[in-house]
Amino acid sequence: MRSLIALLGAVALSAFADDVSPEPLDSVPELMKTFDGREVRTAAEWESVRAPEILDCYSRNVFGVRPREAEERSRVSFKITDDREAMGGNARRKLLIAEFDGPNGKFDFPFIVFIPKSARAVPAFVFICNRPAVHMDSERNFKSAFWPAEEIVARGYATVAFQFCSVAPDDKKADFDRAVFKAAQNAAERNDESWAAISAWAWAASRIMDWIETEPLIDARHVGIVGHSRGGKTAIWAGATDKRFAMVCSNNSGCSGAKLNHICLPKSETIDAITRVFPHWFCGNYRTFAGKELDMDFDQHELLALVAPRLLCVASATEDHWAGQRGEWFAAKLASPAWELYGKKGLAADKYPEPECPQQAGFISYHVRTGKHNLTPYDWHRYMDFADMHGWKSER
Repeated sequence: MRSLIALLGAVALSAFADDVSPEPLDSVPELMKTFDGREVRTAAEWESVRAPEILDCYSRNVFGVRPREAEERSRVSFKITDDREAMGGNARRKLLIAEFDGPNGKFDFPFIVFIPKSARAVPAFVFICNRPAVHMDSERNFKSAFWPAEEIVARGYATVAFQFCSVAPDDKKADFDRAVFKAAQNAAERNDESWAAISAWAWAASRIMDWIETEPLIDARHVGIVGHSRGGKTAIWAGATDKRFAMVCSNNSGCSGAKLNHICLPKSETIDAITRVFPHWFCGNYRTFAGKELDMDFDQHELLALVAPRLLCVASATEDHWAGQRGEWFAAKLASPAWELYGKKGLAADKYPEPECPQQAGFISYHVRTGKHNLTPYDWHRYMDFADMHGWKSER
């Protein structure tokens, strides 16, 4: 009956040209109830039962299961190819290569680090760059607002960036017998639960975290992961699978990222659309949910809840209807009970905000920025504001 009511609600709302204050449907899965119907009342029950089953669900049904060898940190090493002053002497720039010694051969990818001059170790943001490498120009001849490294350094934060295609191709025509996939696993061993591009990009972020733990100039206890669009989906998955990230920043991540599925947003992307256009982002099983969002027994608020009790930032843009702005806000709100199990507020707001009015009173930050699908300095500064509010520069 609940599914029928939800379906009728979807049909009714889809008749409108615009999304008029939509609410989550009655069929939205209950966060604090296990898949077999048991209530979750404590942080211990969350950590031992509910969180693991959500993580397993998303591994098998959405992003894919990584081969065991890919998770072996002993297989990864790092080489510094350049280390010098930068930004007029205000920062240290390091160029590195991460090398993975997989069972089927070696694979490496580069990343860039800018660290502000400081007498103490500084907090940092790892950035998944899903635009051409020119946006992370190490010489700073081209300064991109997409990764405003100078502004990040000026706020007292280090920043580490890698270009996602250097890890796994963003190409639906590409097979999984190249890049990190080839080094980690024989293509013949793959099945519908095997990892795909988003999981590979998140894997790379975790390998950078491995290096950060060896770098005395960076405070490894205070590291955030930032991504936009497909990079935002990746940031969430990186934070869900790697608790070393103390903050997760999802910027305009939309469908299969921060946007709730059990909500009627006719202008937003669907699982059917995303798995047709970008099948290589997900494991094969995800396609089976196309057109069946209202029948799914899991949704994105549960994925966001895996970040608890750490810091979570979710951001939208006023013109980015494809990402489903209100669906992103509601997912953050519905994830909040996970933080409450630890005696913390999640998203401490009861109403969708006006543009440029960030909601940052709890351990979940939400803001909607005027404009289009993009990552801007405004977004970056809200993430740094949130870190500042939680003492990232005073707790060192």
